[in-house]
Amino acid sequence: MKYKIFVSGVQKELKTERRAVKDSILSDVLLSEYFDVFLFEDSPAKSHSTETAYLEEVRRSEMYIGILGDKYGSAGKDKISPTEAEFREAKANHKDILIYIKGENSVDKNREAGVQKLIKEIKDSKAGYCYRRFNSINELTNLVYESLIAFLKEKGEVGRAVFDQRICDGAVFSDIDDEKVKWFLKVARAKRNFPLALDSSIQNVFTHLKLLKDGKLTNAAVLLFGKEPRKFFDQAKIKCIHLPSTEVEKPFTSYQIYEGNLFEQVDKAVSFVLDILKFPVIQQEHTVQVSRPREIPVFVVQEAIVNAVAHRDYNTTSSVQVMVFLDRVEIWNSGTLPTHLKIEDLKKPHASHPTNPLLATVMFFADYIQQAGSGTLEMLKQCKAHGLPEPDFISVRNLEFKTILARDIYTDETLNRLGLNERQKKAVLYVKEKGKITNKEYRQLNNVSNKTAYFDLSGLVEKNIFVVMGVGKNSTYIMKGNKSNEKVMKK
Repeated sequence: MKYKIFVSGVQKELKTERRAVKDSILSDVLLSEYFDVFLFEDSPAKSHSTETAYLEEVRRSEMYIGILGDKYGSAGKDKISPTEAEFREAKANHKDILIYIKGENSVDKNREAGVQKLIKEIKDSKAGYCYRRFNSINELTNLVYESLIAFLKEKGEVGRAVFDQRICDGAVFSDIDDEKVKWFLKVARAKRNFPLALDSSIQNVFTHLKLLKDGKLTNAAVLLFGKEPRKFFDQAKIKCIHLPSTEVEKPFTSYQIYEGNLFEQVDKAVSFVLDILKFPVIQQEHTVQVSRPREIPVFVVQEAIVNAVAHRDYNTTSSVQVMVFLDRVEIWNSGTLPTHLKIEDLKKPHASHPTNPLLATVMFFADYIQQAGSGTLEMLKQCKAHGLPEPDFISVRNLEFKTILARDIYTDETLNRLGLNERQKKAVLYVKEKGKITNKEYRQLNNVSNKTAYFDLSGLVEKNIFVVMGVGKNSTYIMKGNKSNEKVMKK
């Protein structure tokens, strides 16, 4: 049996994208065995109306792929465009629906009204639609490929062999970094009592770790110990972005892509985050010593990044992404939790169900991963001891997994719970970025009178969010608990 796919989208605007989707499916050896693709422009002329014909094709299809751009399309007799009519028909007939939106969410406001309305409906989490964004033809066809492979796996049409256990096609032992294997043996013996001797051969080490299959290198072997894993896996990288505010907006403060083996990727990504997190010198009471607490404990940052690398879905083309915002750190990876493990399970004792068991095992021996199921619990424990909110673990459309680490207690949720108005919340973000704010700066930030600024700032002091330094016109407000700033302001 072949599954029929109906490709939808404004024909004139998205002609190239529509054609690319069909051609990429039919030219792929695997996908072409399981799918037929319907494009209306390829269909022969028919005696009945165009509108009736395309809706009939939607009903005959098992899957609907919708591509959305800037244009809505000409409205038909029901005052909706063919694209929307096709979408409604697919929805009414309970078809598998995949939506691909051209461009980032920052340009959604520039699209025609009908498209904006459709996107708003599709983005509603309660609707449960699977949608992805793309910026190029290559990105679109890769995303379609991933979705169709996932569809075939769900139908049981193709196997579910674990990625890290498969043979890495074309890889040979000369692709392995001998020094990295020696490093691993040294660490694993010291930290985990690994039984093999320091002078063990690579073949013996890999055999013991199950990194060989039929005598050949597995994907795990190359990802962990390869000289150039990107030669075999373009997706094997971590993108790290430092953003100047609480939203994704350009220009970025800094942007790095880390490659190499997985250990090197983790080390570099963790260093990227720690270099950004504030590291104040705070004088401790009744002692000449100083304490240097980071905003987020080192273990919490490392565990989140290691989890993303070890448990991600390497069948997808996306990389791990680490974003450092003004108020939080977000770590994204493709894939989601196993069906028998829920988000709430991560915050209580639970068994480990690694997506990539070989990667997880080797990273455990290298002291990068904690004992089964204990890592997330330790993250919660350390955040609590540090006075931070618990990490948020979020499954995004069952395709991606996101971990959010707050940089301080004053998250958006906390500020809402404390009853702050929008002006006060803007001031909190301003002080997080600038370190302080004056009455004059508050007035300029919010375009309000001196009286309103005074009452708003006094309210922030009363709620123990701000501390006021100085008196009268010289008053300056800083975050409560920022003792290093307090000390400077007193001088």
